[in-house]
Amino acid sequence: MSDIHALVGAYAVDALDDLERAAFERHLSECSACQVEVAGLREAAAAIGVTAAVQPPAGLRDKVLADIATVRPLPPSVEQPAASAAAGRLTRFRPRALIAAAAAVIALGAGAAVVQPWDDGPTATPTAAQRVAAADDATTYTQKVGDATATLVVSEQLNEAVLVTTDMPAAPEGKVYELWLDHEGVGMVPAGLMEGDEPEVVLEGDPATAIGFGITVEPDGGSEEPTSEPVAQIAFENV
Repeated sequence: MSDIHALVGAYAVDALDDLERAAFERHLSECSACQVEVAGLREAAAAIGVTAAVQPPAGLRDKVLADIATVRPLPPSVEQPAASAAAGRLTRFRPRALIAAAAAVIALGAGAAVVQPWDDGPTATPTAAQRVAAADDATTYTQKVGDATATLVVSEQLNEAVLVTTDMPAAPEGKVYELWLDHEGVGMVPAGLMEGDEPEVVLEGDPATAIGFGITVEPDGGSEEPTSEPVAQIAFENV
């Protein structure tokens, strides 16, 4: 499969062969976005594990293993907010919406201890994105930025938001990516700066009361308000 990111679902239910698993785990050790998805699947599986066991229908295991290797558990698409032509398709999902995929883990009889290949050991400290993604109310928004992917994980309970990017190019010389939180009646408020090679950035400010998020290209040091069209713009739902 050419897109190794698409193996995350099959990996979560142990449906990869040895070669695919080794290749994906090498990728997983460096991809924060896939780490967030795997963590969400496994958290959902753990939640289901406390419920009463139900005998799965005959043939379910074979069907799951046949389907999961070709379908990545992506969220439903939602309406694209107004943004520049550079912004790609917006998707949104909650980690707990992965319950259906996690149910497949339970149906397959998964019960072994979880070992995450990006961990250094049992006492490894989770990244900020993993910690926020584990919150009960965590919501994840994903948007394409050209050939790159930007994933924002938000928890109102923790009042924290983390941006995870994959393949984000460096900002033009003399420029920097600036992050913004959109607040009703106020507009875009600076929420931090990022370099193209930073895969994970914790946003500054108050994401719990924000109604949206954006990324613009600004002069070095950042700006007090956006001076360019956003390269990514996300409207939060249910605010």
